[in-house]
Amino acid sequence: MRGALLLILGLAACTPQAQDRIARDAARSAIAPVLVDRFPGVPLEPTLDCMIENASAAQIQALAVDSLAGTTQSTVQIVTDIISQPETLTCLAAEGLPALLR
Repeated sequence: MRGALLLILGLAACTPQAQDRIARDAARSAIAPVLVDRFPGVPLEPTLDCMIENASAAQIQALAVDSLAGTTQSTVQIVTDIISQPETLTCLAAEGLPALLR
């Protein structure tokens, strides 16, 4: 809880663009272990990019908080929801598949 408070206080001092970048970076760090555990073999960076691109603001914020507390069932559910979206799957086909074939 203290980590979440520090994140919120730190974000309050930043510009909106900096807040968004910090939240997205924190969300990426929450998503990565779930991908490695649940989807072994997927190209990590392109998959993270597609997921962040297609996550809602609320999902980004929840994942940013989860990055401080560690992976929870909520983290796994959010990751599963994002990766299952048609837009994310389209992105993965365009960006992730070529990376996998390299």
